[in-house]
Amino acid sequence: MKYSNLATLGATAALCLMATAALAETAQEQSVRKLIEPRLGEDAKIDSVTKTPYGGLFEIRTGSEILYTDDKAQYLFVGRVLDSKTLQDYTKARQDDLNKIKFSDLPLDSAMKMVKGNGKRVIAVFEDPNCGYCKKFRQTLQDVDNVTVYTFMYNILAPDSAVKSKNIWCTADRGKAWDDWMLNGKVAPTAPANCTSPNDKVFALGQKMHITGTPTVFFADGTRVPGAIDAKALEARLASIK
Repeated sequence: MKYSNLATLGATAALCLMATAALAETAQEQSVRKLIEPRLGEDAKIDSVTKTPYGGLFEIRTGSEILYTDDKAQYLFVGRVLDSKTLQDYTKARQDDLNKIKFSDLPLDSAMKMVKGNGKRVIAVFEDPNCGYCKKFRQTLQDVDNVTVYTFMYNILAPDSAVKSKNIWCTADRGKAWDDWMLNGKVAPTAPANCTSPNDKVFALGQKMHITGTPTVFFADGTRVPGAIDAKALEARLASIK
């Protein structure tokens, strides 16, 4: 019984020490936030300040951007943190983690759906009808089978992007109209006056998710890839998802 009591006391003491350390770290992070906020300017919105496990640095997250500072907020580091031995990119890994989404939360009713083969592999892609890289990625999808693609028309590149997207959305076969335009340059007919599109909803969603360019591809595990990727890289990503 004595040994049992000692073990219990030891475990309790360890938990208390861990809790104290966590509280101290939180206080330190708050201190860094107070120091760095006025130095970043009035327009800077800090989402979080987190102590990192490398170099005594503190991570400052502002939207999708990651900066670093020291515990006195005397220096500001802009760039990537790499492991000098393995060249592992800690900053990219952190950004990938922060940029993850819950795929099931996507409003798929606001996207066009295309199913190829058995459709078991699923991706969502944000594209602008005036995006050359999106058209290139659409060509890539021609060579990929057994996939379901949800396409969100994200109009950020040109004033007429929203017009083209609405015209395509209001056709009888949206997927065909999208491919006709993206692959062959065939313009969709003008949308009826009484037809509504999810343009505004998709734009707001993209802004909330910090999507700054097209195409942006999301996979079923919530990870994202900005930019057009080739068929080999796409297949590798799809194969890596369990």
